[in-house]
Amino acid sequence: MLIVVPTLGSRPALLRECLASIASQSVPADIVIVAPAGNADVAALAAEVNAKVLDDPGSLPAAINLGAAAAEDHHEYVNWLGDDDLLDPGSLQATTRALDSTPTAVVAYGACRYIDESGSELWISRAGPWATRILAWGPDLIPQPGMLIRAQAWNRVGGVDESFRFAFDLDLLLKLKALGPLIDVGSVVSSFRWHGDSLTVSDRTTSLAESERARRRSLSPMARRLAWIWERPVRFATRIAAAEVSRRARRQAS
Repeated sequence: MLIVVPTLGSRPALLRECLASIASQSVPADIVIVAPAGNADVAALAAEVNAKVLDDPGSLPAAINLGAAAAEDHHEYVNWLGDDDLLDPGSLQATTRALDSTPTAVVAYGACRYIDESGSELWISRAGPWATRILAWGPDLIPQPGMLIRAQAWNRVGGVDESFRFAFDLDLLLKLKALGPLIDVGSVVSSFRWHGDSLTVSDRTTSLAESERARRRSLSPMARRLAWIWERPVRFATRIAAAEVSRRARRQAS
Protein backbone atom coordinates (compact mmCIF):
# COMPACT_ATOMS: atom_id res chain seq x y z
CA MET A 1 0.00 0.00 0.00
CA LEU A 2 0.98 3.63 -0.41
CA ILE A 3 0.44 6.37 2.17
CA VAL A 4 0.87 10.00 1.10
CA VAL A 5 1.90 12.56 3.72
CA PRO A 6 1.48 16.16 2.49
CA THR A 7 3.37 18.65 4.66
CA LEU A 8 4.75 22.17 4.73
CA GLY A 9 7.61 20.87 6.87
CA SER A 10 7.02 23.52 9.53
CA ARG A 11 6.29 21.04 12.36
CA PRO A 12 9.10 18.48 12.21
CA ALA A 13 8.38 16.99 15.65
CA LEU A 14 4.77 16.23 14.75
CA LEU A 15 5.78 15.01 11.30
CA ARG A 16 8.21 12.56 12.93
CA GLU A 17 5.37 11.17 15.07
CA CYS A 18 3.14 10.86 12.01
CA LEU A 19 5.76 9.00 9.98
CA ALA A 20 6.64 6.74 12.90
CA SER A 21 2.98 5.77 13.29
CA ILE A 22 2.99 4.56 9.68
CA ALA A 23 6.41 2.91 9.72
CA SER A 24 5.64 0.98 12.92
CA GLN A 25 2.54 -0.75 11.51
CA SER A 26 2.60 -4.54 11.37
CA VAL A 27 1.51 -4.29 7.73
CA PRO A 28 4.23 -2.46 5.75
CA ALA A 29 3.42 0.63 3.69
CA ASP A 30 5.43 2.73 1.29
CA ILE A 31 5.43 6.42 2.21
CA VAL A 32 5.50 9.40 -0.16
CA ILE A 33 6.04 12.82 1.41
CA VAL A 34 4.98 15.87 -0.59
CA ALA A 35 6.69 19.00 0.73
CA PRO A 36 8.20 22.32 -0.37
CA ALA A 37 11.52 21.78 -2.12
CA GLY A 38 14.73 22.05 -0.17
CA ASN A 39 13.40 21.45 3.35
CA ALA A 40 16.27 19.82 5.26
CA ASP A 41 14.08 18.61 8.14
CA VAL A 42 11.74 16.80 5.75
CA ALA A 43 14.66 15.22 3.89
CA ALA A 44 16.15 13.93 7.14
CA LEU A 45 12.85 12.52 8.39
CA ALA A 46 12.16 10.92 5.02
CA ALA A 47 15.50 9.14 5.18
CA GLU A 48 14.60 7.69 8.60
CA VAL A 49 11.58 5.86 7.16
CA ASN A 50 12.88 5.35 3.62
CA ALA A 51 10.18 7.62 2.19
CA LYS A 52 10.14 9.20 -1.24
CA VAL A 53 9.93 13.01 -1.32
CA LEU A 54 8.12 15.00 -4.03
CA ASP A 55 7.97 18.77 -4.45
CA ASP A 56 4.78 20.44 -3.25
CA PRO A 57 2.65 21.54 -6.25
CA GLY A 58 1.02 24.34 -4.28
CA SER A 59 -2.23 23.06 -2.78
CA LEU A 60 -3.26 20.24 -0.46
CA PRO A 61 -5.50 18.34 -2.91
CA ALA A 62 -2.88 18.68 -5.66
CA ALA A 63 -0.23 17.36 -3.24
CA ILE A 64 -2.42 14.35 -2.42
CA ASN A 65 -2.98 13.55 -6.08
CA LEU A 66 0.71 13.97 -6.87
CA GLY A 67 1.69 11.58 -4.10
CA ALA A 68 -0.93 9.00 -5.07
CA ALA A 69 0.26 9.17 -8.69
CA ALA A 70 3.51 7.62 -7.47
CA ALA A 71 1.65 4.36 -6.79
CA GLU A 72 2.91 1.37 -8.72
CA ASP A 73 1.18 -1.79 -9.89
CA HIS A 74 1.90 -3.63 -6.64
CA HIS A 75 0.15 -0.97 -4.53
CA GLU A 76 -3.36 -2.33 -3.93
CA TYR A 77 -4.40 0.38 -1.47
CA VAL A 78 -3.77 4.11 -1.05
CA ASN A 79 -4.58 6.92 1.36
CA TRP A 80 -3.12 10.12 2.76
CA LEU A 81 -2.42 11.20 6.33
CA GLY A 82 -2.02 14.74 7.64
CA ASP A 83 1.47 15.51 8.90
CA ASP A 84 0.23 15.90 12.49
CA ASP A 85 -2.21 12.98 12.49
CA LEU A 86 -1.44 9.41 13.57
CA LEU A 87 -2.31 5.84 12.68
CA ASP A 88 -3.14 3.73 15.71
CA PRO A 89 -1.25 0.46 16.23
CA GLY A 90 -2.94 -2.24 14.13
CA SER A 91 -4.67 0.32 11.90
CA LEU A 92 -3.41 -0.98 8.56
CA GLN A 93 -3.91 -4.58 9.63
CA ALA A 94 -7.58 -3.86 10.40
CA THR A 95 -8.31 -1.94 7.19
CA THR A 96 -6.42 -4.27 4.84
CA ARG A 97 -8.07 -7.31 6.42
CA ALA A 98 -11.50 -5.72 5.89
CA LEU A 99 -10.82 -4.96 2.23
CA ASP A 100 -9.21 -8.34 1.58
CA SER A 101 -12.22 -10.13 3.04
CA THR A 102 -14.75 -8.01 1.11
CA PRO A 103 -13.56 -7.77 -2.51
CA THR A 104 -16.47 -5.53 -3.53
CA ALA A 105 -15.64 -2.91 -0.89
CA VAL A 106 -13.74 0.18 -2.04
CA VAL A 107 -13.02 1.84 1.32
CA ALA A 108 -12.37 0.56 4.83
CA TYR A 109 -12.55 3.01 7.73
CA GLY A 110 -12.72 3.01 11.50
CA ALA A 111 -13.26 5.26 14.48
CA CYS A 112 -11.01 8.27 15.00
CA ARG A 113 -9.63 9.70 18.22
CA TYR A 114 -9.57 13.50 18.37
CA ILE A 115 -6.49 14.73 20.23
CA ASP A 116 -5.25 18.17 21.21
CA GLU A 117 -1.89 19.66 20.29
CA SER A 118 -0.16 17.80 23.13
CA GLY A 119 -1.71 14.46 22.15
CA SER A 120 -4.34 14.27 24.91
CA GLU A 121 -7.66 12.70 23.94
CA LEU A 122 -10.61 15.04 23.42
CA TRP A 123 -13.19 12.53 22.22
CA ILE A 124 -13.66 9.60 19.85
CA SER A 125 -15.78 9.72 16.71
CA ARG A 126 -17.58 6.36 16.41
CA ALA A 127 -20.26 6.71 13.76
CA GLY A 128 -19.79 3.13 12.60
CA PRO A 129 -21.89 1.78 9.71
CA TRP A 130 -24.36 4.67 10.09
CA ALA A 131 -21.76 7.03 8.63
CA THR A 132 -22.18 5.61 5.13
CA ARG A 133 -25.98 5.70 5.31
CA ILE A 134 -26.16 9.44 5.91
CA LEU A 135 -23.14 10.44 3.81
CA ALA A 136 -25.16 11.83 0.90
CA TRP A 137 -27.32 14.16 3.01
CA GLY A 138 -26.00 14.37 6.58
CA PRO A 139 -22.67 15.29 8.17
CA ASP A 140 -19.58 13.48 6.95
CA LEU A 141 -18.84 11.13 9.86
CA ILE A 142 -16.31 8.92 8.06
CA PRO A 143 -12.91 9.91 9.47
CA GLN A 144 -10.44 10.44 6.64
CA PRO A 145 -7.37 9.69 8.79
CA GLY A 146 -6.94 5.92 8.94
CA MET A 147 -9.29 5.00 6.12
CA LEU A 148 -7.89 2.93 3.26
CA ILE A 149 -8.94 3.11 -0.39
CA ARG A 150 -8.66 0.44 -3.03
CA ALA A 151 -6.17 1.84 -5.57
CA GLN A 152 -8.23 0.66 -8.52
CA ALA A 153 -11.23 2.63 -7.24
CA TRP A 154 -9.06 5.69 -6.59
CA ASN A 155 -7.91 5.63 -10.20
CA ARG A 156 -11.45 5.17 -11.51
CA VAL A 157 -12.68 8.36 -9.84
CA GLY A 158 -9.50 10.29 -10.65
CA GLY A 159 -8.36 10.96 -7.08
CA VAL A 160 -9.49 14.07 -5.22
CA ASP A 161 -11.09 17.02 -6.97
CA GLU A 162 -8.61 19.90 -6.84
CA SER A 163 -11.36 22.51 -7.20
CA PHE A 164 -12.17 21.96 -3.50
CA ARG A 165 -10.14 23.51 -0.68
CA PHE A 166 -11.72 21.59 2.20
CA ALA A 167 -14.44 19.13 1.14
CA PHE A 168 -12.40 17.08 -1.33
CA ASP A 169 -12.46 14.08 1.04
CA LEU A 170 -16.29 14.12 1.21
CA ASP A 171 -16.51 14.53 -2.56
CA LEU A 172 -14.13 11.59 -2.97
CA LEU A 173 -16.13 9.37 -0.61
CA LEU A 174 -19.39 10.13 -2.42
CA LYS A 175 -17.82 9.14 -5.73
CA LEU A 176 -16.32 5.99 -4.23
CA LYS A 177 -19.64 5.04 -2.62
CA ALA A 178 -21.12 4.86 -6.12
CA LEU A 179 -18.56 2.16 -6.97
CA GLY A 180 -18.96 -0.13 -3.98
CA PRO A 181 -19.41 -0.47 -0.20
CA LEU A 182 -17.57 1.62 2.37
CA ILE A 183 -17.05 -0.66 5.38
CA ASP A 184 -16.41 0.06 9.05
CA VAL A 185 -13.76 -2.07 10.79
CA GLY A 186 -15.29 -1.49 14.24
CA SER A 187 -12.20 -0.16 16.01
CA VAL A 188 -10.20 3.05 16.48
CA VAL A 189 -7.68 3.27 13.65
CA SER A 190 -6.34 6.84 13.83
CA SER A 191 -5.90 10.05 15.77
CA PHE A 192 -6.78 13.46 14.36
CA ARG A 193 -5.00 16.41 15.94
CA TRP A 194 -7.41 19.27 16.58
CA HIS A 195 -5.73 22.67 16.73
CA GLY A 196 -7.67 25.45 18.36
CA ASP A 197 -6.95 27.73 15.41
CA SER A 198 -7.13 25.09 12.69
CA LEU A 199 -10.41 26.40 11.28
CA THR A 200 -11.34 30.06 11.36
CA VAL A 201 -14.97 31.09 11.11
CA SER A 202 -14.55 31.96 7.45
CA ASP A 203 -12.84 28.64 6.75
CA ARG A 204 -15.69 26.76 8.39
CA THR A 205 -18.23 28.65 6.29
CA THR A 206 -16.33 27.79 3.12
CA SER A 207 -16.01 24.17 4.20
CA LEU A 208 -19.75 23.84 4.80
CA ALA A 209 -20.53 25.46 1.45
CA GLU A 210 -18.17 23.07 -0.31
CA SER A 211 -19.70 20.09 1.47
CA GLU A 212 -23.13 21.11 0.26
CA ARG A 213 -21.80 21.47 -3.29
CA ALA A 214 -20.27 17.99 -3.14
CA ARG A 215 -23.49 16.43 -1.81
CA ARG A 216 -25.74 18.21 -4.28
CA ARG A 217 -23.85 16.99 -7.32
CA SER A 218 -24.06 13.40 -6.05
CA LEU A 219 -27.85 13.56 -5.70
CA SER A 220 -30.52 12.85 -8.26
CA PRO A 221 -32.15 15.93 -9.86
CA MET A 222 -35.26 15.44 -7.71
CA ALA A 223 -33.31 15.09 -4.45
CA ARG A 224 -31.17 18.08 -5.40
CA ARG A 225 -34.29 20.28 -5.49
CA LEU A 226 -35.18 19.17 -1.96
CA ALA A 227 -31.69 19.47 -0.48
CA TRP A 228 -32.47 22.81 1.20
CA ILE A 229 -34.73 20.94 3.64
CA TRP A 230 -31.85 19.19 5.42
CA GLU A 231 -28.89 21.43 4.61
CA ARG A 232 -29.59 24.03 7.29
CA PRO A 233 -29.97 21.49 10.16
CA VAL A 234 -26.80 19.69 9.02
CA ARG A 235 -24.93 22.98 8.85
CA PHE A 236 -26.08 23.84 12.39
CA ALA A 237 -25.14 20.41 13.80
CA THR A 238 -21.70 20.57 12.19
CA ARG A 239 -20.99 23.97 13.72
CA ILE A 240 -22.13 22.78 17.15
CA ALA A 241 -19.90 19.69 16.98
CA ALA A 242 -16.86 21.75 15.91
CA ALA A 243 -17.49 24.26 18.69
CA GLU A 244 -17.71 21.48 21.27
CA VAL A 245 -14.38 19.96 20.21
CA SER A 246 -12.77 23.41 20.32
CA ARG A 247 -14.23 23.98 23.80
CA ARG A 248 -12.73 20.73 25.05
CA ALA A 249 -9.38 21.60 23.50
CA ARG A 250 -9.36 25.02 25.20
CA ARG A 251 -10.37 23.51 28.54
CA GLN A 252 -7.54 20.95 28.43
CA ALA A 253 -5.05 23.64 27.43
CA SER A 254 -5.99 25.89 30.37
